[in-house]
Amino acid sequence: MSFPEDFQFAKKFEVGSYQVHPHGAIRLSCLADLLQEIAWRHADSGDFGRNLLANQQMWVLSRLEINMIEPPKWGDQLQIFTGGRGAEKLFAFREFLVWDKNQRPIARAMSSWLLLNSETKRIQRPESVLPAELFDPNSKPAWIPQKLELAGEKVKEETIRVQNSDLDLYQHVNNTSYIRWVENILAGISLFPKQIKINYLSECHAGDQMTLSLGKLEDGFFISGATTEKAVFLAEV
Repeated sequence: MSFPEDFQFAKKFEVGSYQVHPHGAIRLSCLADLLQEIAWRHADSGDFGRNLLANQQMWVLSRLEINMIEPPKWGDQLQIFTGGRGAEKLFAFREFLVWDKNQRPIARAMSSWLLLNSETKRIQRPESVLPAELFDPNSKPAWIPQKLELAGEKVKEETIRVQNSDLDLYQHVNNTSYIRWVENILAGISLFPKQIKINYLSECHAGDQMTLSLGKLEDGFFISGATTEKAVFLAEV
């Protein structure tokens, strides 16, 4: 099977009733769930996924940008493509493309990942486990997820406690949970975003207390999350 734009893996999904917000379109966090799922499927198919756990290695999502051109709705059929987009220094890049049933692009995303030792949390070079034909260590994409800096005039703040349902396989808060928190604080001002830029700065665990701050930008909003000890994530919509 041939894939568009040199993508390397594809999977079909249907948008479920539980994945849409009150306006009927898919939540950003639910689309991120699908992106995470196909990333793992692709990695597992090439032996650089869950098998790395046996060597005390793990992938950590560092930055993610999602842009929904036309948000899909409940019942829509989707085909999602993904592929490696090279590496630079310690980052490996993965891109995503979402088609509707008519093969029209309705969303795109780019992500950057770090390879960590699961015990020491030391960063390792991604080319040590990645096939060069999928992630060329000598090339990098034109689209690289942006490093965010805290910005905006604070307009709202709330505190949440990390729940068990927020966690992933590694007992850390799943990357899509952060996006859900962003959606929740924005829903308080009746905003349901179609795009997001997010940087994951440090890990968080069950029981941690998180302060979410919403800041107003000239043409959008900025959301930060922090515990009393550390900054955890930054996001812009």
